[in-house]
Amino acid sequence: MGWLSLAIWMPIAIGALLLLLSRESQVQLVRWIALIGSLVSFLVTLPLYGGFRLGTPEMQFVENHSWIARFNVNYHLGVDGISFWFVLLTAFMTVIVVIAGWQVIERRVNQYMAAFLILSGLMIGVFCALDGVLFYVFFEATLIPMYLIIGVWGGPNRIYAAFKFFLYTLLGSLLMLVAFIYLYARADGSFDILTWHALPLTGTEQTMLFFAMLAAFAVKVPMWPVHTWLPDVHVEAPTGGSAVLAAIMLKLGAYGFLRFSLPILPDASREWAWLMVGLSLVAVIYVGLVALVQQDMKKLVAYSSVAHMGFVTLGFFIFNDLGISGGLVQMIAHGFVSGAMFLSIGVLYDRVHSREISAYGGVVSKMPRFTTFALLFAMANCGLPGTAGFVGEWMVILGAVKFNFWIGLLAATALILGASYTLWMFKRVYFGPVTNDNVRKLKDINAREFFMLSVLAVAVLWMGIYPKPFTDVMEASVDHLIKQVAVSKLN
Repeated sequence: MGWLSLAIWMPIAIGALLLLLSRESQVQLVRWIALIGSLVSFLVTLPLYGGFRLGTPEMQFVENHSWIARFNVNYHLGVDGISFWFVLLTAFMTVIVVIAGWQVIERRVNQYMAAFLILSGLMIGVFCALDGVLFYVFFEATLIPMYLIIGVWGGPNRIYAAFKFFLYTLLGSLLMLVAFIYLYARADGSFDILTWHALPLTGTEQTMLFFAMLAAFAVKVPMWPVHTWLPDVHVEAPTGGSAVLAAIMLKLGAYGFLRFSLPILPDASREWAWLMVGLSLVAVIYVGLVALVQQDMKKLVAYSSVAHMGFVTLGFFIFNDLGISGGLVQMIAHGFVSGAMFLSIGVLYDRVHSREISAYGGVVSKMPRFTTFALLFAMANCGLPGTAGFVGEWMVILGAVKFNFWIGLLAATALILGASYTLWMFKRVYFGPVTNDNVRKLKDINAREFFMLSVLAVAVLWMGIYPKPFTDVMEASVDHLIKQVAVSKLN
C-alpha cells in the first residue's frame, strides 16, 4: 500500500474501529484512540513532503489499480503541486479538531470522533483521485459524515441546516456526474482525468460542460449567489464541524476548478472568465459588507469565509501565475485562519453558551492569554503582513492588477472590509468594560486549549513569514496549468 492509500484509508479504518467502542465506560479510550489515530494519520503524510520532487508538474506517488474493469474504472491516485498541500492540511486539521472536542463532546463520543476521522480520509481521497468515478465517489461521500456531524451534534436548527447543506451540494454534484459521463464517452471509455485534459472539444461542448461543473464547484466553494447554505450550516454546526467545513471542505470546490474546469475546458474558461471574475468580486465586496452587520460571531466569520474564497476564484480566472498561485496560497492560509477563528469562537461558546456579540465585552480582562491568540487570528483574518492571511490576498491583488488595474483596485477593497468587520467584532467582544455576569465568571484557557491554539498560531505565523516552501511546491504545476489554459482545444 502506497503513502497516499495509507493517508486515505488509515483514518477511515480507525474511524470504523471507534464505531465499535460504544459503551459509556470506553469514552476515555475512544478519545485516546482518536487522538493517536489522527496523529499517526498526519505523520503518514509527512514522507510525502520529503519525497516530493520540485520542478516537475508530473503526478507523484502514483498508484493505479483496476477497480471496475468492465467500465475501465481504476483506483488511480497521485498528487502534484496543486493538490499536495491539501493532503497535509486535511490531516493536520483533523488532529486539531480531535483535540478541540476532547472535553466538549460528551454524547456519542465514539461516533463524533469516527465521523471526523472518516471525513478526513474521504477528503484526502478527493485531492488524490485521478479517476473520474473515484473522484466523484470521494467527493459525494464527504457529505455523509458532515451531514451527521451537523445533524447530531449541531444547534437547535441542526436538522434544517443539515438538509440544506446536503441538498445544495448534492444537486449541484449531479450535473457534474452528467459531465463526467459525457467526458467518459468522448474519451473512448476512459475515466482517467489526465486523459480528459487532452481531449479536443467543441466550443458548445466546453460551454455546456463548464456550467455543469460550475454547478457543483460553485456551490461547494461557495460562490455568490449560491452561498446561502453556508452561514446557516456554520451557525448550527458544532465547533469542530465549522472548523473542518471552513478549513477543508470549501476547498474541494475550488480545487475542482483547477483539476477539471481550467485544464479540460480552457476555451470556455477564458470565454466565461468575465462571469467568474464578476461573481468573485461580488463575493469579495458585497458579502464583506453583509459580514459587517452580523450580530452572531459564527455567522460573521462564515460570511468572511465566502469573501475570502472569492479571492480564490478571482485568482484562478485571471490566468496568470500570481493569480493562480495566490489563490492556492489563499486556500491553505484560509484553512489555518478560518479554522482558528471558529475554534476561538468555540472556546468562548463552551463557557458562555452564546455566539451573540452582545453577550460579551471585556473578555481581555478575564482571559488575557486567550485574547492574545484571538488577536493574532483576527489580524490574520484582516490580512496583516507577517501572517498567513496576507500572503495569498496580496498575490491575488498583484495578479489582478497585472490583469486589469480596476479589477485589482476592487479586489483590494476586501482588505479594508476584512479589517472593518473583524476588528469591529473584536472590539465589542474583547475590549471595553465587563458588563455581563457570564463574562465576569470566565476562566482563561486550559492547557489543552493553549496547546491547540499555539499550534495554529505557529502555522499562521510560519506561513506568513516564510511562505517559500508552499510556493516552491506549487510553482511547476501552476506554470503547467497556465500553459494548458492558454492552448485552445476546440475540435
